[in-house]
Amino acid sequence: MSTGEAIRLRRTQDTLDHTRPALTRARRPFDRRRYAYLVLTLSALGRSGTQIALSELADVVAGEAGRTDGLGMDTGRKADRDAFVDAVAWLEARGALRMADGSAAEWVNDPEHAEALYDIDREVVAAVYAPTRVLQHVSSVTELLSGADHGSPAQGINAQRRAAARRARRLVLENPVVYYADADPGLRGQLRFPALAEDLQRLTGLPLERRAEGVALVNTGQRLSDITFPGTGTVAQAALLLCARITGYLQRNRARVENLPAATAAERLAEAARRIDSAIPRRGRVADLLAAGDADALDGADFEAVPPVSPASETGDETGEPGDPGGTGEVTYPFLSEMWLRAELRKLVDEFGAGMSERQVADPAGLLNEALGLLSQAGLVARVDGGVLVLPLLARYRGVTAQIKEPAKS
Repeated sequence: MSTGEAIRLRRTQDTLDHTRPALTRARRPFDRRRYAYLVLTLSALGRSGTQIALSELADVVAGEAGRTDGLGMDTGRKADRDAFVDAVAWLEARGALRMADGSAAEWVNDPEHAEALYDIDREVVAAVYAPTRVLQHVSSVTELLSGADHGSPAQGINAQRRAAARRARRLVLENPVVYYADADPGLRGQLRFPALAEDLQRLTGLPLERRAEGVALVNTGQRLSDITFPGTGTVAQAALLLCARITGYLQRNRARVENLPAATAAERLAEAARRIDSAIPRRGRVADLLAAGDADALDGADFEAVPPVSPASETGDETGEPGDPGGTGEVTYPFLSEMWLRAELRKLVDEFGAGMSERQVADPAGLLNEALGLLSQAGLVARVDGGVLVLPLLARYRGVTAQIKEPAKS
């Protein structure tokens, strides 16, 4: 999408990503109710003009929510108004809505006497969510994602190679690190291929760092990321100090630490899709008829058999040179228990707490959860039941020293 002043690149979403949830005004991840209100709000804005009052938008969303089993929205309940305004605020932060008058916060507290008026940017509204498939024909989230950028056998080998190369470039560009063990064989070869580094360096100006376990774009200056690590603030400092404790402990006790396998990207996607699909309402009569019609059409169709693409051929470049798919054995990582992590964080708070936020120091469990969340987003650990798996990138911070300055006394 482009205007006279700016060009907006529309991202192709081809997988589920739990590391960047929509956040409330209090910086907490959206729950299902808020996501549902967000989708209904987008639908209502798509049918609106150039301006809309918050109360009017709330009435439309409440009407749609009331027709959805298990959802509902009562504008007389403050909890529902809070959830609805969180969805509105998320759209406002992305430019889909602009406050023209009034206050959403005041409306939440007193909807009888307060109001807010928004200008609607219809181009942004349309760009926020542009599905690759007609939703009425989709019965699972996997079907929705599969139309994004995955080459099908009918497209031919060269088209599949180009699609795999695009996916590999996006993975490296959009993630702090991409581990070979986490990628399917088709992508693994593309990640190892020299053209990947050449393309990304030419397009971004950033060098690609290769290690035995994977690749990472060295994002100096944080120009292409909304995740800053190392960074400032209590959470970032606690996470960095925790990295130093983890690497030191593993160096001293490697033989005693249990190694466990991490779920692959495909396994995480399957589990996330299962949980999401379990909440999808039963298919309606129209969808059933469409599905039946598709089945009838397939019964009478003639198809040409297309041989499957082997990992070796799929991972080569467009000239046909084979890539290196790498090893396929199970990869394991050191496991650290939540009990050990809590104990180490308490030691860090005792040592450096004077320079940390009093609110966060008073809630060590919450601070640990936020610190581990940041390390997970940065690709340094994988959170599992009962603790974390230490991923290879965390070794970058072995021996690191960090100092938290005490606040100046008044």
